[in-house]
Parts: sequence; C-alpha cells; structure tokens
Amino acid sequence: MTYTLINVSSVTYAMKSKNILNNSGYYCEIEREERNKRSGCGYAIRIKDDPAVICGILERNGITTGERRTAERGNRR
Repeated sequence: MTYTLINVSSVTYAMKSKNILNNSGYYCEIEREERNKRSGCGYAIRIKDDPAVICGILERNGITTGERRTAERGNRR
C-alpha cells in the first residue's frame, strides 16, 4: 500500500490536521518522524488520498504544510 507523508510544524498542528481531515471525511494518521533539520519538528500526517487536495484543505484552515514524500507500507522513508 502506497501512502503520502506530509510534514507539519508541530505535534499540535498534526493533531489539528487529523481533526480537520477526519471531520472532512478523509482518513489520516499522525506519525512520529526521526527529528532532523530537513523535516522540522518530527511529526507528519499519513494519508492515502491526493496530497494536493489534502494540503489545500489544511492550508485553507491555516495549517502550513511542509515536505511531502511517498512511502510504501513497511518502508518508513
């Protein structure tokens, strides 16, 4: 199964993102990432839907999104 990880700036924004998306009918989960300079705080949301649509919903709700990357289930990178 392929999914997309979208970095957010804090765990608070990850929780807000999950709430917004779940209330909009989109399934997502919060993932703890390895902390490094590139990914920021170390939290991302995991989605199966179109990342452009998801980022649009989040940005309309005041949540800035960061790096996006595609991953396969079982491969965390």
